[in-house]
Amino acid sequence: MKAEDSELLKEFTTEQVAKLDEIIKKHKSKPGGLIPVLEEAQIALEYLPISVQKKIAAGLNLPLSRVYGVVTFYSFFTMTPRGKHTVRVCLGTACYVRGGKAIADTLKKEFGIEEGETTPDRMFTLETVRCLGACGLGPVIVVDEEVHGRVKPSKVKEILAQYT
Repeated sequence: MKAEDSELLKEFTTEQVAKLDEIIKKHKSKPGGLIPVLEEAQIALEYLPISVQKKIAAGLNLPLSRVYGVVTFYSFFTMTPRGKHTVRVCLGTACYVRGGKAIADTLKKEFGIEEGETTPDRMFTLETVRCLGACGLGPVIVVDEEVHGRVKPSKVKEILAQYT
């Protein structure tokens, strides 16, 4: 373990840092290796904070600004921890007029977080979307890939209980 890894060890285990080293080494000499490194690193570490981006930049001999630019450009990458489950609330027109905003507000209150945030226990990440293409079922929430339609605020706890 290198001395410069001390910043990483505040957030990640020794094993995770070693895995990141392996990922960087595997792609270091390959042209276009940045995105595969970022993809594998995110799978291994779950998110890509600046400390990880610095290590990747140094390991691939790239400027940090290039790594940061790729991470912030692609929505697949995240710089903050995400929950085990992602809850998406539709706020498209059909869902909104049928109570989507009330569902979003109920979830915010239930989780104690705002849209785009993750619960402290990293169980849920809350997102809002403009349309899920299930307008006839509105209001709709999607937990991971499972669609829940005609949701009422009173049923939110019951739905979430399936994922804890």
